[in-house]
Amino acid sequence: MDTVYLNGEYIPADQATVSVFDRGFLFSDSVYEVIPFYQGVGFRLEEHLQRLEHSLRALRIDLKFDWVATLSRLVELNGGGNLSVYLQVTRGSAGKRVHAIDHHLRPTVFACCQPIRDVYQEGADKVEGIKVIVTADLRWHRCDIKSTCLLPNILVLQQARELGAQEAILQRDGALTEGASCNFFIVEQGVLYTPPIGTEILSGTTRALILELADQNGIPRQEAKIDYQRLIQADEVWISSSTRAIVPVVQIDDYVVGDGQNGLLWQRMFEIFTRYQHQLMTGE
Repeated sequence: MDTVYLNGEYIPADQATVSVFDRGFLFSDSVYEVIPFYQGVGFRLEEHLQRLEHSLRALRIDLKFDWVATLSRLVELNGGGNLSVYLQVTRGSAGKRVHAIDHHLRPTVFACCQPIRDVYQEGADKVEGIKVIVTADLRWHRCDIKSTCLLPNILVLQQARELGAQEAILQRDGALTEGASCNFFIVEQGVLYTPPIGTEILSGTTRALILELADQNGIPRQEAKIDYQRLIQADEVWISSSTRAIVPVVQIDDYVVGDGQNGLLWQRMFEIFTRYQHQLMTGE
């Protein structure tokens, strides 16, 4: 997608530049959101914007903005339809490298688009289960803030790739928190479990949708602490994110999950979830 939004302008991507003294570049002093737009309409836009405001307040960035109009126009300029919008807000540039926060800075606002994959078209039988590793959660203790400071996440994802895995689930003080770029679920005797939201877990919008769909379709679910032993002994394990939907996990470290195949409850939830997504994407 060629058109981006930057500080009040819609411009070609190759013309978008920010100062080398922008605090987002120097200090990761910035937050972000990834928002799906289906048929040009923001999906769960209010929830995404509430999370954005939560992150901005935590960083003490005061910004009044018409997000709906700005992002909707960006999607329209990029052809409309089904697109994912990446939105980033930094504290701005002081014109020099200085640690102290200047509350008078003008925040930098940037957004761009990319297509959304319609997983409904693939079908459950075409989805391959993935391998994950479990590793230490070395991030800071405010993971509820959707910060661009993602170096720990990047490093553990690289660790996973070097071990032939596609994702890493993080562990802190004996409890599993979330994935490097996802939330996760386990299934025990037909009941769906996921860790409760707190400052060490990001409140994922896809996670919330899965829990809502479970409630609507009579699938029992609970939020509960999950440790390593419980994870590797689970009947099923899933990960979820806004760009990957729901993906089954078939191996954790050297342990096979269940019988090593995509689980029956995952298959049911995949059909429910993708049917819901397909309706949004096509209106059918």
